[in-house]
Amino acid sequence: MTDTHTEVDNLHIISSELLPTPTELKQAMPLQGKAMQTVLEGHRAVKGILDGEDHRLIVVVGPCSIHDPALAMDYARKLQPLAEELGDSLKIVMRVYFEKPRTTVGWEGLIYDPYLDGSHRIADGLKMGRQLMLDINALGLPIGIEALDLISPQYLQDLVSWTAIGARTTESPTHRKLSSGISSAVGFKNSTDGSLTVAVNAIRAASAINTFISVTEEGKVAAFRTSGNPHCHVILRGGSEPNYEKPHVEACEAALEKAAIRPNIMIDCSHGNSRKQHELQLEVLDNVAEQIEQGNRSIIGVMVESHINAGNQPIPDDLDSIKYGVSITDACIDWETTEVALRKLSERVGPALKKRHSTAEQG
Repeated sequence: MTDTHTEVDNLHIISSELLPTPTELKQAMPLQGKAMQTVLEGHRAVKGILDGEDHRLIVVVGPCSIHDPALAMDYARKLQPLAEELGDSLKIVMRVYFEKPRTTVGWEGLIYDPYLDGSHRIADGLKMGRQLMLDINALGLPIGIEALDLISPQYLQDLVSWTAIGARTTESPTHRKLSSGISSAVGFKNSTDGSLTVAVNAIRAASAINTFISVTEEGKVAAFRTSGNPHCHVILRGGSEPNYEKPHVEACEAALEKAAIRPNIMIDCSHGNSRKQHELQLEVLDNVAEQIEQGNRSIIGVMVESHINAGNQPIPDDLDSIKYGVSITDACIDWETTEVALRKLSERVGPALKKRHSTAEQG
């Protein structure tokens, strides 16, 4: 007798591999000590900025994606002293992105393919990612990630101070539900065509009570009920045209106020706003600084794609020939340019940020 069950159940699954549970990974790699303090302080600072209680500007800066943990630590060791130096005006959060959304196909990020060879050794990717995040937090640098997978946050989210939902997933109901339960602040990007509607709707949805299905820290499937995330904001990342200039910011403010949402806006200096030309991120930063100097009150942060060396490179067949410190996804500005740009940003916006904060307190 022919077994027809295989025609309708797991027809295209060729294998499966058990992963460690979130509890097992966290017990093997616990959050404690200096790393714990960094995450706590990062949460409080970012939320304080969104609540208008902290005058600083959030700066999410770092590689487009992490492909080499040792290289990421080299970058973090450069960024940490700069974060301390500029800490009176900028709250610097290192961009530590492990998952890459793909329009078609391509490398999916450190968690899914840690060895860049298509072997998809996810258990190793989770361990490598968690260890790197612990090490960066232990330096005193808070971390920002993009939440793409719906289960991996159980493994890593306790190490995160700020979370992004990308342009391709902001419209996803499941990502909105997930965001409603995430402990950190969450930024939603406008859609790839530049539309604000999906980001505004995402904030409304994520701020509300939700229920979604995921796994517990013990690895069991459960229905999670959330209270809603009160610390959500928009990220303007451009679309078919850039959307970082004053008229775009004012239009975003109006859309948020119409939806009864606090007008907190982050500007992504890359992607559509730089027209995919990494050097143009500096023009966006200059424009943002000018808006803040002129009295803008809604811009609470910026994002910058930065690496040790400029540009990007394809993943070569010979992995030993990968260029040091160069992105394998979107092109980035180099470290020297980053350092100069962030010092200039701090110098320009510092007085204006303090002024708008003191004015808000008086009001």
